[in-house]
Amino acid sequence: MSAIRGGDRAVIGVLGGMGPAATADFYAKIVQATPAQRDQDHPRTLIWSDPSIPDRTGALIASGPHPGPQLAAGARMLERSGADVIAVPCNTAHAFLPEIRAAVGIPVLDMVIETRDRVLDMLEAGGRAGLLATDGTIRARLYEQAFAQRGEPLLVPAADEQARVMEAIRQVKGDPGSAAAAQTLCAAVAELAERGAGVVIAGCTEIPVALAGAVGLAVPVVDSTEVLAQAVVQWALTHSSRERNEETERWSA
Repeated sequence: MSAIRGGDRAVIGVLGGMGPAATADFYAKIVQATPAQRDQDHPRTLIWSDPSIPDRTGALIASGPHPGPQLAAGARMLERSGADVIAVPCNTAHAFLPEIRAAVGIPVLDMVIETRDRVLDMLEAGGRAGLLATDGTIRARLYEQAFAQRGEPLLVPAADEQARVMEAIRQVKGDPGSAAAAQTLCAAVAELAERGAGVVIAGCTEIPVALAGAVGLAVPVVDSTEVLAQAVVQWALTHSSRERNEETERWSA
């Protein structure tokens, strides 16, 4: 499909707030992913940042409040506001993707599948991928199931290392520039590389925030936030706006 001109392009909806720093990072990556020479070349974007959405990991592993209804409500609000496509920059929230998709009549991209496909394109024959993610994402086996669909294994941290990864994610939520979190996550990448990972997935949107500017990583780290940003920009560049088309139909009726 050919590219659509700026004013006719689809409107991107971002279902965010999980957490706010990760949502801000995601929007910056939407800007970076857009081939633009001027303001008008960028896609129109609606951001719903709702930090009050119940903790996704808590719901998956500790019987915490279920975030599905609030995620669905946010998606409906984006659709009513004119979004043509929705991106959810939170890996763990993808455990509730069926509820989000059922709530709206517009596409909701799958961050996990987009990231899996990028990683598999990078891996050499026989190579294995590693995953750094929240306890909830790992417990829900989101990436494990996605890789299994393609007949590929996936390495995850051992229990003690996973506890350190989870603590680093919490540190980033409180301090996006945490040096301690970055150090912990660099060590976790190295541990997965020692076990045979040729590529490691940053499968929590706080992880790329922590690793921004990190050098000397043992293996390439695929930023799931960046992958989703690139996917939603490509979608917007090649689809026209439902809102604009509907307005044109109303005024010409």
